[in-house]
Amino acid sequence: MKKIAVIVLGVLVFGCGASKRSAQTQKDRDTTRVVIDKRTTGTTPTNTDAVKEAEVPKTTNYASPTEAYIAQYSGIAQEEMKLYGIPASITLAQGILESGSGKGRLSVQANNHFGIKCHEWTGERIYHDDDRRQECFRKYNHSKYSYRDHSLFLKERKRYRGLFDLKIDDYKGWARGLKAAGYATDRKYPDKLISLIERYQLHRFDHEVMGAAPRTVVSSHVKTGAKYVVEKGDTLYSISKKFNLTVERLQQLNNIKGTTIDVGQVLVVNQ
Repeated sequence: MKKIAVIVLGVLVFGCGASKRSAQTQKDRDTTRVVIDKRTTGTTPTNTDAVKEAEVPKTTNYASPTEAYIAQYSGIAQEEMKLYGIPASITLAQGILESGSGKGRLSVQANNHFGIKCHEWTGERIYHDDDRRQECFRKYNHSKYSYRDHSLFLKERKRYRGLFDLKIDDYKGWARGLKAAGYATDRKYPDKLISLIERYQLHRFDHEVMGAAPRTVVSSHVKTGAKYVVEKGDTLYSISKKFNLTVERLQQLNNIKGTTIDVGQVLVVNQ
């Protein structure tokens, strides 16, 4: 009987010890998990959703998606202005208009804010209905590459060359010049850009850049003065009448021989 009692007592003691060690081990595991979570997120989450929530940065509440878009991308537009001479106001207005303030499918799924199509593109692509069904558009890893591609698109194509003869803060001239050079088929495209710029005071970003490093992009062969971007259907005669000039005076101001002018060409119309 004594032997049986000793054996039972030993089993009970062993069982209690094992339970304590098991509980202690589980406690240590729980403690270790919490410490790792704290180092990673700065909180003590209890599930995966809490970890994800803690990693999402808090953002300012804006009155509209457009104002949020401006706050997010104005710095990139200003940097492009410094590098390529395109008004930040124009770049932002185009981005707002063509991406639906960053809510459009191309901007959300492809970081493509300007609707730039594939053409000779060798990178990733996305297909989207536009002028035709399922057209090919460029897909970027980050929105900033879309902005850079937009700058290069304007800078490297001959038909937009006249825009860079305008003053860099002449957003109205740029808006009309883009339409005249064939950037968009919508006849109200310039008015839409100008409306966005003035409604949200996007020209302030141009002035900030110019205040830091004042610059005016004007070709050496064009005299200073008020300028006009040639649109489809314009002639020297029609332009001269519009600005109360003679054709001869218009030719003289712009060093033009003959009567040939090109769409997108910038003409001095006052001095």
